[in-house]
Amino acid sequence: MFAASKPDTFEKLQLLSKDSQYDLACACGSDKSEHRTQGSKGKWIYPVTLPDGGVSNLFKILISNHCSSDCKYCPLNSNSDIQRCQLDNNELINAFLDYYRRGEVFGIFLSSGIIGNADRTMEKLTACAEILRNKHNFKGYIHLKILPGSSPAAIEKAISLSNAVSLNIETPGKEFLDKLSLKKDFLKDIVEPMKLISKLAGESRKRVKQTTQFIVGAAGESDRQIVNYTQALYERLRLQRVYFSAYQPPIRNNPQSFIREHRLYQVDFLFRKYGFNSSDIFYDQDGRLSIDADPKELWAKNHPEAFPVNINTATRYSLLRVPGLGHITVAKILQMRKSAKITSIDDIGKVDARLQKAGEYLEFAGVTKNKMYLFNF
Repeated sequence: MFAASKPDTFEKLQLLSKDSQYDLACACGSDKSEHRTQGSKGKWIYPVTLPDGGVSNLFKILISNHCSSDCKYCPLNSNSDIQRCQLDNNELINAFLDYYRRGEVFGIFLSSGIIGNADRTMEKLTACAEILRNKHNFKGYIHLKILPGSSPAAIEKAISLSNAVSLNIETPGKEFLDKLSLKKDFLKDIVEPMKLISKLAGESRKRVKQTTQFIVGAAGESDRQIVNYTQALYERLRLQRVYFSAYQPPIRNNPQSFIREHRLYQVDFLFRKYGFNSSDIFYDQDGRLSIDADPKELWAKNHPEAFPVNINTATRYSLLRVPGLGHITVAKILQMRKSAKITSIDDIGKVDARLQKAGEYLEFAGVTKNKMYLFNF
């Protein structure tokens, strides 16, 4: 019998980057550029949308896939029979700097399974960040994962080294987390640390960003409950982004779970970019978002009194409520009507599916083209 050989650095990177796909708090969303598509250069390179709207690549990796936690949804939990490995500081930092110096990545996202306990693991994460900052004088982007149960001191140190941090909320409340883990306390290990992160990040001169992630569908929660929590996170803790990861059981593949994830991202986008709030979102009797229609169009169908919108006189706010119209198109409309009256949807540009939909909710020079019907569940 031959002893199994230990994986080399490349093999570790392959394995740990693959396992990092379960943490989406940096590269996922409703826009195509934010989808969970890994870069062609290597599986640990992820496309990320930047604050200015551009797209760059992020080196995204776990330090270790060893984990002492018992989360039922996670393939890396302590009860899973998987190949385990861990990167040492030199392996990880050298691999990252190789990509960074070639201009193939702009920063690094560091996470890990829980190695023993949260603070012990946080020491490993912050040690890597410290080496990059102090030894290699790295001034670029670092996103550190804050692990559930981390102490205030560990959280403060992570924030001091980072441009962004994230602690995954996982579920909309204690009753749901209790279904997934016997080891995590929702208030003590997640909510209180998230409040502290918000406070410390707000005080930081660097304006450190805070994000989080829900695991969708693992604990029987409704979309309404997730959406209400999402709005509260934006309003009370001033999070920059909330992410959603559809739970996929190992055996049963459920395509609808990804549609559900997509609908949640659409709602999130309406919150962040269109001024919607939780009272503007419609659900079925079980608190689920529609699989068949996007939430913006459902709002329009349930508010016939708001339409048709006169394209030549409506405010920017009213135009943004029109299904099919986004910020770029609305800006174009506002600019065009300064010099001439818009008489048809064709005046705006090539009529694709989105503009065709918008035309059903708009009025041109007094001519109504509205074809809406009240949508009832």
